[in-house]
Amino acid sequence: MTPKKKAAGTEGMKRFQSAESQRRFSRQAREAGKKIGLVPTMGAFHEGHLSLIRRARAQNDVVVVSVFVNPLQFGPHEDYEHYPRDLARDLDRAREAGADAIFVPEAGEMYPPGFSTRVSVGPMTTQLCGAARPGHFDGVCTVVLKLLGIVQPHRMYLGEKDAQQVTILQKMIDELSVDVKIVTCPTVREKDGLALSSRNAYLAPEERAVAPRIYRALRFAQREILVGGEREPERLRARMTEQITDGTPFAVEYVAMVDPETLVERRELSGRTLIAIAARLGRARLIDNLLIHVPGGRMAEKVGMTREKR
Repeated sequence: MTPKKKAAGTEGMKRFQSAESQRRFSRQAREAGKKIGLVPTMGAFHEGHLSLIRRARAQNDVVVVSVFVNPLQFGPHEDYEHYPRDLARDLDRAREAGADAIFVPEAGEMYPPGFSTRVSVGPMTTQLCGAARPGHFDGVCTVVLKLLGIVQPHRMYLGEKDAQQVTILQKMIDELSVDVKIVTCPTVREKDGLALSSRNAYLAPEERAVAPRIYRALRFAQREILVGGEREPERLRARMTEQITDGTPFAVEYVAMVDPETLVERRELSGRTLIAIAARLGRARLIDNLLIHVPGGRMAEKVGMTREKR
């Protein structure tokens, strides 16, 4: 069935606060044979969020956007209380981008008294961002599984900037046999390369001026690998870290080169490799990544030697 395209802003957008009202809306859509796309967010919309909503609009009959600042994915000293919130603006922008419904639950609706369940996907949740944010991905998995149960979408739309989150959620969906397809969308950037993030609002002007160094370091790594033939992760990691921190207040949490499906560190760069960075700049914690298809390397050489022997 070809999804029905709704012109942005031409119809009313429904707003639900209770899980039961959202579930009823989704049930009626499914019974009518309609495909549902879900865009899960924490609000404070920027162009990256809107690109997800537009993609969902193009591929589904019904688009549901959730706005919920999830307390389970924030640590005790993180920015839950100060996370950017502007629901009135988000409602307008979601409507303009083509959302049919917006689900805006309170914390008590999602986690009523006595709630104790947590969803964990195991070791990959303690790597990369998980090392500095223990319990973060358990909170992400728990809220997303709840949202999937409430909204009952056919497709869920996520941004590639949060590559570790995408990998973990895909593993959860596969292992728990959840009937939904993850659709990933490209990272949206400012003209100078900085990946859009709600937390960019924390950056002071002088911090904003140096923030693009993260993306420049990723592009540097891409050139060194694809043009310069670099295959040693440690050497490349040191050079990238220096490029980010030299003369800046950046504090790098990690520069990692991992298998994009398992998140295991590459001992040597080969095949599909996710290069990921997390760094703190003032109040902001910034993340970014590039997926690179590394040609050659010892792995390829071994394959070539085997073929020659045959």
